[in-house]
Order: sequence, then structure tokens, then C-alpha cells
Amino acid sequence: MGLYSRYIAPWLVDCACGTKPIAYQRRKIIPQASGVVLEIGAGGGRNFALYDREKVERVIALEPDAAMVKRGQARVPEGLKLEWLQRGAEAAGLAPGSVDTIVTTYTLCTIPDAVGALAALRAALKPEGRLLFCEHGLAPDADVTKWQKRIEPVWRPMAGGCHLTRDVDAMITAAGWRIDTAERMYLPGTPRFAGYNVWGSARPA
Repeated sequence: MGLYSRYIAPWLVDCACGTKPIAYQRRKIIPQASGVVLEIGAGGGRNFALYDREKVERVIALEPDAAMVKRGQARVPEGLKLEWLQRGAEAAGLAPGSVDTIVTTYTLCTIPDAVGALAALRAALKPEGRLLFCEHGLAPDADVTKWQKRIEPVWRPMAGGCHLTRDVDAMITAAGWRIDTAERMYLPGTPRFAGYNVWGSARPA
């Protein structure tokens, strides 16, 4: 692991994930979580302060990157019961039916096999549980998509493996989930090639 990926990339990704438009999006999703929560790619802990501690029993923070875990540990608010699992979503190893809510925010763009990870995590969800997601990805407009494809080869290694051209809806449904609600928009104050957002909820199909 080079100096860039060890020190600079985590800092850049954490800063990007803390911008005002993205923080606003997080506030739309995170307070809906309840019970035992599994957060995929908890990263720098940007979601932790937004959980409703009257509804959330505990949070299982899944994050493979040690540098991001260190950042996240500094953001755990008082009163939030949190357990770290330093591994990838593909190898979460959670007991079947042990989780009430799965949360993913700005994470599916970087997981090497995002579809496989989402499929594997279905078993951990209780029958009445749901997936809450807020992600960026492939834009619906041809002119934006063209630039996403041009920029992605340079962007991905600079941005910690972030893909610009992943189809959020398609990934979720391909992994065996049924999308219940979804909203979509370009985030204001964000470059359109990186700012197309999809957020909502899903349940196992």
C-alpha cells in the first residue's frame, strides 16, 4: 500500500463525504434506521451522529480500511452503542436474521463486488428488516454519462476506488432486493459527473 492510498486518499474521501450536499442527503436516510443496524462501509463515521439513539439498539460498523476506522472512532457520539468489524461487506460473517436495518451511504461505488456483497448480506436481515441506501452513480443523461466514462479511469485510483458509472438501481435489484421507495436528483453544488444521487429503501425480493 503506497503513501497516497494509506494517508492521502482516506483524507480526500472523508472530506468529500462531508460536504454540505452529501451531509443533507445523509439526514434524509439515517434517522430512519432502527433496531440493530449494520452500516456497510462506515468509513469516517459521518453517519454516526445522525442515528436516532432512541430507535437504534446498536450499530455494527463494517469497514475494511484501518485509516478510515481510525477516523470513524473519533466521531462516535456519546450514547451510541457501536461495534466495529474491520472487514469487507463480502465477508461480513453475520448470523442469519440478526440485523433490523442495513445502511449504505456512498459505499456501493467502491466495494469491488457490490452486487455480491448486497446479495450476501440479505441473509443477515430479519424478515421485517430493510435496506436504507443513499448512493451516487450512473447518470440518466447521455452527455453526463459520456463524461463519467471519460473521467472514471483517472478518478477511480484518486478517489479510493470510487466508480462513477455504477447503476445504483440495477445493482440493488441484481442482488435480490426489491426497491420500495427511491428518489433521484443531481446534488446542488456538486459536479454533475459525480453528483447523481439515488436514495430510498429496499427489502429482500
